[in-house]
Amino acid sequence: MRGWGVGSPAPAAEEPLVRVEREIRAPGPGELLVEVEACGVCRTDLHLAEGDLSPHHPATVPGHEIVGRVVAAGEEATRFTPGDRVGGAWLRGTCGVCRYCRLGRENLCPFSAYTGWDADGGFADRTLLPADYAYPLPPDADPAQLAPLLCAGIIGHRALRRSELPPRGRLGIYGFGASAHLTAQVAVADGATVHVLTRSSAARELALSLGASSARDASEGPPEPLDAAVLFAPVGALVPVALSALDRGGTLAVAGIHLTDVPSLNYERHLFQERDLRSVTSNTRRDGADFLATAARIGLRATVTRYPLDAAPRALADLAADRVNGAAVLVP
Repeated sequence: MRGWGVGSPAPAAEEPLVRVEREIRAPGPGELLVEVEACGVCRTDLHLAEGDLSPHHPATVPGHEIVGRVVAAGEEATRFTPGDRVGGAWLRGTCGVCRYCRLGRENLCPFSAYTGWDADGGFADRTLLPADYAYPLPPDADPAQLAPLLCAGIIGHRALRRSELPPRGRLGIYGFGASAHLTAQVAVADGATVHVLTRSSAARELALSLGASSARDASEGPPEPLDAAVLFAPVGALVPVALSALDRGGTLAVAGIHLTDVPSLNYERHLFQERDLRSVTSNTRRDGADFLATAARIGLRATVTRYPLDAAPRALADLAADRVNGAAVLVP
């Protein structure tokens, strides 16, 4: 296996990724050996590389938006056979017996494991995936188009559900990167009025081209009160801003795995009149299956910038500097 691992966490501009080359073992029981066709570059990968998330293993290979072909399947991995196209996502393992797993909330399992954090991910030419947590993918689709769906799409889908957007409601989206630009398309397809709040002029143009009703800087606020909002930007200072924009009974869902500190909230201005503030934690496999079915139904299209695998440090630096419009994808 050839790829990139996180050496010493540091700002992306200082290139914290280091080249790695390792023997990759044969797939064990329930595992798939996958040849990577594409891997999205997620903001979670950036948090890991920059140290916002503590590495769980030395030189872990990031990447959890993996599209690839099965090379070999271990015993008990009967869902897939060599040649099948599969997707590997963030969630890669749960205990299956704790109260959260038994309640269908495996995203909260205390013993959960994650691709590109607890085990090597897709910033490489080959990787191992647990078959029970892999998704079947269309064999003829562009792999670079599929990759962002496997985390950006799935977590955006869960965040949208957590926001409890009513039918044909008014949705605010704060930040407009990989996850947000997919979530906006789902909301528009379902008849919502979408208002995008982001500092990037290029992202505002993309939002309008995808059907958003307005696109402004967050400091301007949306043109009307919101029934629901999703915060994708990892900026805690936007929490009170988004809460202030909610109508009575509205809900703000915070979609990121990492957020800078949230300023103090004023109860009457930010939370009174039954405004809700919710976090979003990982996803369940049902979330993934439901989202991929939705993406196929509405013909979801990701806006992608492709990078060769050798340019992974540049892709990460571009993401950190907001130079990526839509999603960055590595193509080995």
